[in-house]
Amino acid sequence: MKMNQILFLSFLLLPLITTTLAQSPASAPRKAPSKPAPTISAPTPAKPLVPALPQSPSSDSGSQDVIKILRKAKSFNTLIRLLKTTQIINQVNAQLVTTKSGGITILAPDDGAFSQLKVGFFNSLGERQQKELIQFHVLPVYVSSSNFDSLSNPVLTLASDSPKGYQINVTAYGNNVNISTGVVDATITGIVYTDKTLAIYHVDKVLIPLDFSKPKAIAPAPALAKAPKADKDNSSAEDDDQGDSSKNSSGAISFISNVQGTMLVSIGIAMIAAAATFSC
Repeated sequence: MKMNQILFLSFLLLPLITTTLAQSPASAPRKAPSKPAPTISAPTPAKPLVPALPQSPSSDSGSQDVIKILRKAKSFNTLIRLLKTTQIINQVNAQLVTTKSGGITILAPDDGAFSQLKVGFFNSLGERQQKELIQFHVLPVYVSSSNFDSLSNPVLTLASDSPKGYQINVTAYGNNVNISTGVVDATITGIVYTDKTLAIYHVDKVLIPLDFSKPKAIAPAPALAKAPKADKDNSSAEDDDQGDSSKNSSGAISFISNVQGTMLVSIGIAMIAAAATFSC
């Protein structure tokens, strides 16, 4: 009896359950698990091509006094003296002050590099060449220690008075930066000082410009002064005097000849007369 009641109730409730399920909202679809956002790694800083020297002044000192920097780095006494005597230090400081200049790069030979030159080499140069030699060690742009491989050869220097003169070639590979002038092959051995606008690098040789070995144009020989022309009046007067003197001399000769002839005739007549007298 109970089983029949349960079945009867189930038969009555079945339409109600079906209607309720049909009217209930569909369950929302499950979201796919979100993928984690890719992590962006920070760019690797460019590796310096030139190592820092142990005695290099701190680049965060804020001082761009080239003389003080070289003095603190030591072994650059000759370069300091030549920067002062040629007054190129004034040009360097002026370019550092100019905001539009883009900075300065100095290739600094130490005292040992200058000692490799022939004795009296610098003093054998004229005043203009002395200045050009020091300017040849300065690039009118800032080059960081990791950007030497981005330079386009030939590289202009502060001595370049034209696109073709006083240039260098820079070759960077591995951790080596070499500089060629056409006369000297040097190597940058370390950083003396660097900030955002000033860079000073130590080079192991003094850079001699190729322009120093080019033959100089021979100056044309000065024109010889022409002898002054003789005055026509004076020359004619001299000719007249010479003519007169020749005429006078010829006249004197003819006069003497006439006198001598007359005397000979007179003597002859006298002798004939004397002979006639003796014959009588």
